[in-house]
Amino acid sequence: MEATQAEQKYHFEVVRWFTIAAVVYLVVGTLVGDYVAWELAFPALNLDMAELSFGRLRPLHTNAVIFAFGGCVLMATGFYSVQRTCGTALWSNKLAWFAFWGWNVIIVLAVITLPLGLTSGKEYAELEWPIDVLIAVVWLSYSINFIMTVAIRKTSHIYVSNWFFMGMMVMITYLHVVNSLAIPVELFKSYSVFSGVQDAMIQWWWGHNAVGFYLTAGFLGIMYYFVPKQAGRPVFSYRLSVIHFWALMFGYVWLGAHHLQYTALPDWTGSLGAAVSLAMIIPSWGGAINGMMTLSGAWDKLRDDYVLRFLIMSLAFYAMSTFEGPVMSSKTVNALSHYTDWTVGHVHSGALGWVAMVACGALYHMIMKLWNTEMYSAKLVNLHFWMATIGAVVYITAMWVSGIMQGLMWRDYDEFGTLTYTFAESVAAMHPYYTMRAVGGLIYWAGGVVMLYNVIMTVRQAAPVKSGSAAPASA
Repeated sequence: MEATQAEQKYHFEVVRWFTIAAVVYLVVGTLVGDYVAWELAFPALNLDMAELSFGRLRPLHTNAVIFAFGGCVLMATGFYSVQRTCGTALWSNKLAWFAFWGWNVIIVLAVITLPLGLTSGKEYAELEWPIDVLIAVVWLSYSINFIMTVAIRKTSHIYVSNWFFMGMMVMITYLHVVNSLAIPVELFKSYSVFSGVQDAMIQWWWGHNAVGFYLTAGFLGIMYYFVPKQAGRPVFSYRLSVIHFWALMFGYVWLGAHHLQYTALPDWTGSLGAAVSLAMIIPSWGGAINGMMTLSGAWDKLRDDYVLRFLIMSLAFYAMSTFEGPVMSSKTVNALSHYTDWTVGHVHSGALGWVAMVACGALYHMIMKLWNTEMYSAKLVNLHFWMATIGAVVYITAMWVSGIMQGLMWRDYDEFGTLTYTFAESVAAMHPYYTMRAVGGLIYWAGGVVMLYNVIMTVRQAAPVKSGSAAPASA
């Protein structure tokens, strides 16, 4: 995993920019998310303004955390690790900068259009057709640059993290293109080429695979590089990592239909989605165990290596989320959980616990390597870790309790066969948990602010770094 020559020059300036952007977007994205969480608890916070309503800010939140924060993390870590594992500079530095500026233009367009109500209305794909085209172009520039860097590598072996990144790139390209196929009628208005239940099927083929490949496969690529590097140990089982990769690639594509249990979708599709979902526990837990067992003989490092704590805690959340999801996909459990806050809790156990924590661990690692310095404050890294962990647990617990209560209230009948509770009564019962969720989110957001401050101070204290210069040999 080391470069062939310590003096090898890499294109790291663009990685630095992606890294800083990712930390900024973490704070901004979670701030919008927490604001809409408070809106659900106290609706008057929308100030009677359409642009501040939950329906418009919620997609802005999801796009900010998934595509602004998540995208910058994937591009920063992808461009960093591929150079280190392949022993060569990026295939095209100019194309990398195009990806940086293009991705940030997309984010600005999302910030403008979504609050204005310009949306396709498709989950995790709300942006309208001109922006969808731009997403495809920029994503391809990122993917081609990464793949060509692997093609010109100086090493004979392709390290497993690169396989996960490339798998994500190929899958997300055709998932995004197919789901976004639309007929434009105006500059910012279009209609999907699919309709009815076919549109729902394609939407959740994309929606769940955005989670499966963008937020799982891509971030597993991060895990397989940064856990061994931070721990200073080889990955526990390389063979298991390869099995994990191929099982994920072949298995995940079948899962989307489990979002559509008890709908107009043919029953067999939901059953197939649930069956494969349950089978996916095996490779997912194999990957989580592989990451954790990489610390064999080095568990003592967790005492004072706070960056490693982020990485290992993220794997615990990954294991939990990839067990909970398949259980929720089964028809018996889904009958209770569907349309409830339990689903929201599940999504955020993966997003806050797995995705964001492994991302923060990788970002801390890269910042010290890219600027050739230690973090400004190790105590602040530790503080961030505990704020992220506590905030996530408070959030998730609130949604678990809220969701199960919702499901039970919605299907409770009295002796006359009529519903015991009105929908309004179930909403009123959720209020304490919505407030608790917003508090958990506030703690998590504040942890991101601590990270941003720590990163700014770290960069300020670092010696000036020449553009394109190499990280130290130990990077």
